[in-house]
Amino acid sequence: MLTLRSILQQISQFFRGMSVRVTKRMYRSSAVFMAGAAVITVIAFTSTGFGSSGKNALTAFAETRALEDATDDENVEEEETASQAKVQINLTDPKMQAQQLAGNLLEKEVIQKQELEKESFTRIQRMNEQIALEEEAKKQAQIAAEEAQKAKEAEEAAAKKAEEEKAARATSLSDEDYNVLLKIVQAEAGVCDDEGKILVANVILNRVKSGKFPSTVKGVVYSPSQFSPVSNGSINSVKVTSNTIDCVERALEGEDYSNGALYFMNRRGSRSGAISWFDSHLTYLFQHGNHEFFK
Repeated sequence: MLTLRSILQQISQFFRGMSVRVTKRMYRSSAVFMAGAAVITVIAFTSTGFGSSGKNALTAFAETRALEDATDDENVEEEETASQAKVQINLTDPKMQAQQLAGNLLEKEVIQKQELEKESFTRIQRMNEQIALEEEAKKQAQIAAEEAQKAKEAEEAAAKKAEEEKAARATSLSDEDYNVLLKIVQAEAGVCDDEGKILVANVILNRVKSGKFPSTVKGVVYSPSQFSPVSNGSINSVKVTSNTIDCVERALEGEDYSNGALYFMNRRGSRSGAISWFDSHLTYLFQHGNHEFFK
């Protein structure tokens, strides 16, 4: 026959061997159930004639199991609380880490976006500045081209005008008059500088144009008592130099220093009567080299 202790141990092992997870309330219910079962068992065994020693052992065992169950209940409650706290911490830490990682990623993305926007703005600004510089350079180049074209046109117009004036001033001479002009300039101013030679040619041409003298170079030069090289015949023996030819050409093209002079005289080589007539009848203009010019 089974003893009281072995029965209680089997009941306790039955409940402990249950693989179902119990809650705190279930633990308490089982404890009450076990206590009730123990009381019933004690009553039953007492009623069948167990001695007082058996009754005391059963009571002691019941009290001992109740105390152990209460202790087990508290341990289970503490373990459950600790597990829940641990689970809560374990759940909270990854969540916080995930939130922090998401925040870091979002911050990094925002910073990258701002940097890209800033870089894009800077690039666009540089492109606009480059376009503005190119437009300004193009505008300046166009202005410079227009000014250069205007200057060229003005220069061409001035050159054309000078040619027209030169052509208007130029004296058209026959070959005979041209040769006579070369000889008289060489005879009168062969030793003079370019301006001295041009001045002699200017006086001859001024007489041709004045209306007071013959209208040809030959008629002016060979008028009686006008030029000493004609009077002494030296005009026929002179050799015309290339420099004299160049000076006569310049005079014919309009280069004029005469101020309208119609007479010139070399005071040291002229007769006193001629000098007296020049001084009393003509207007003195200027002197160049050994020649004095009158009008």
